[in-house]
Amino acid sequence: MQIKSRRRVRSAVTVVAFATAALLGTAGTALATRSDDRATQVVAENATTCEGAKLPGKVLPTSDLTFTGGTQKDIHLNITEVAKGVTVTAIVVKGGHGYNVYVPGEKGLPENPPWTQLRSPLNKGDQQAQISHWFVCGEKKTPPTEQPKPSEPTKTSTAKPPTSAPTTTDKPSQTSEAPTSTTAPAPAVDGNGGNGGGLADTGFDNAWLLWAGGLLVLAGAGVLVLLRVRRKAD
Repeated sequence: MQIKSRRRVRSAVTVVAFATAALLGTAGTALATRSDDRATQVVAENATTCEGAKLPGKVLPTSDLTFTGGTQKDIHLNITEVAKGVTVTAIVVKGGHGYNVYVPGEKGLPENPPWTQLRSPLNKGDQQAQISHWFVCGEKKTPPTEQPKPSEPTKTSTAKPPTSAPTTTDKPSQTSEAPTSTTAPAPAVDGNGGNGGGLADTGFDNAWLLWAGGLLVLAGAGVLVLLRVRRKAD
């Protein structure tokens, strides 16, 4: 009976020892993965792409990010700015015994940068592990190209006439040549003051001859009349 009791005690001690070791191992694993309450820890796994980490989006180039740290000599990563048009869906920081997944707007992580003190999980010795690599998942929308604005029609301004006539000091040019006359020269007049035996002039230089001739004709007519009267009387 005593032998059987001893065997039972030994068996119980062995079971307790194994249970204690299992509990310690579980606690050690829990401590090894606990590092940041803002992140979701993935234990004993590795990922290098968003698809491999089962996260939405594609790996963004680091040129779209403004950051410090994140090298294999650092234990922290700080992302202070993202490029215009970039939307971050997750941040993966690998190191130690797995990797941490940070999602903007969840678990106390701001929706927009800056995102500071990002880190990998703790290692098995409950120490903060150095970062082996990291990447950011998201998408980038190219802003639409601005269409050139149509050119405005050229406005033509109508010049208003001056309120006063412009003054000028220029005088019209004077020609030295005398104007040519189209009047024919007057015909030469002969010595009797007439117009060469033609019709009478309109002047008064030969009018007395006409009057003298008329008086002589009348005197002659009177003489003839007197002669006839005297003949009848005789």
